[in-house]
Amino acid sequence: MSWLDRLLGKNETSGQKAKQRLQMVLIHDRADLPPGLLEIIKDDIIEVIARHTAIDRDKVVVHLDSTTQENRLVAEIPLATARVRAKVAGRG
Repeated sequence: MSWLDRLLGKNETSGQKAKQRLQMVLIHDRADLPPGLLEIIKDDIIEVIARHTAIDRDKVVVHLDSTTQENRLVAEIPLATARVRAKVAGRG
């Protein structure tokens, strides 16, 4: 793994992945969300935003972020490039 891959977070080790999963489990427990609810929320967000603009559905990330004072639902929704927007609109 090159230093650039490590810098960009590519090719994470299994230990790093396990740590991230454990953090997500702890955040879900603190936020008191039932299992699967985050995926339902993600699907709803994608559906609503896709009605108004072209997005890259495969790259949408929704996660919980937790501090000692609050829990946040964070959605990262990449907008589609002009080429993808033209395909979605039926012009390409």
